[in-house]
Amino acid sequence: MLLSQLPRSLHDWSSALCSAPCWQLTPEALLPASRAHDDAWLVLFGRALDAGHLGRLARLLASHEVEASLYPVGEQAGIPLLLLGASRFSPELVQELKAQEWDIDLCHLPTLPTLGEPGLLVMDMDSTAIRIECIDEIARLAGVGEQVAAVTAAAMQGKLEFADSLRARVALLEGAPVTILDEVAANMPWMPGLPLMVDTLKQAGWKVAIASGGFTRFAGQLQRELGLDAVFANELAVEGGLLTGKVSGPIVDAAVKAEVLQRLAAEHGIAASQTVAVGDGANDLRMMGVAGLGIAIHAKPLVRVQAAATLNHHDLEGVLCLLGALACRDRRWG
Repeated sequence: MLLSQLPRSLHDWSSALCSAPCWQLTPEALLPASRAHDDAWLVLFGRALDAGHLGRLARLLASHEVEASLYPVGEQAGIPLLLLGASRFSPELVQELKAQEWDIDLCHLPTLPTLGEPGLLVMDMDSTAIRIECIDEIARLAGVGEQVAAVTAAAMQGKLEFADSLRARVALLEGAPVTILDEVAANMPWMPGLPLMVDTLKQAGWKVAIASGGFTRFAGQLQRELGLDAVFANELAVEGGLLTGKVSGPIVDAAVKAEVLQRLAAEHGIAASQTVAVGDGANDLRMMGVAGLGIAIHAKPLVRVQAAATLNHHDLEGVLCLLGALACRDRRWG
């Protein structure tokens, strides 16, 4: 089957490709095969996904001498997706895929967790589970927004050590009324796809937690509203109804986030390969590094380069596309 002859709609591919159990991808065509590759994975997903993306990928695979097989078309959260099994994992291919501009999300991974088995997802909060940086919003209401936002941006890009940057920002909030926290919480916008992702994971027997360099006031609210299994965040010290400009207790930094993921996995008897970390900043990289799959969402350039998977065009529904992709392996054409 020539790639140029594939139906325009992915929904029609099954009937067009039902004549063979497996299809090997070449730069020009899909060739019938007796066995599908499964030594590494490629996942493509997006509402614009079509044969043109598959052809572009096929040319890249050939240039890196990576063979691939196409599994039946899938869908997660209403988003079409393609799963390809690859003959090997190629870090060089990953680098080139990330360097190019795509209008879909595309990930090349050595392994993939699956919703078919229990798992654990630990996510950052600010700019990951929610669309704001809470400390920036608190600072804006306290009249020190610009000073705090500048430090936040530098910390998220990895230019400042997180614990020091957090203490510096919190110090600027000294004397602000604690009621500011309630005002921020009342207007806390969730990342699109958050409730769908959490509900889907919980139904699949997964544990879901937050490990955040943000604050317990907001993480606790998310836990109550979403039924999260655990939250770990920083506690703002309060005295006489005012913020003291200090953090109570140990700071949740990059090392603590990584420890949280590993500890929760051990507590719940979850294999490392079934653990997922989602975040957007440099403070999330260690957590992503110890997870079976690290996913960067709308992330800073440093994080996009280092994360195993990146979501540039999707919100948290994109996590479901990655975790649901292996279900395509068990389907049949036609």
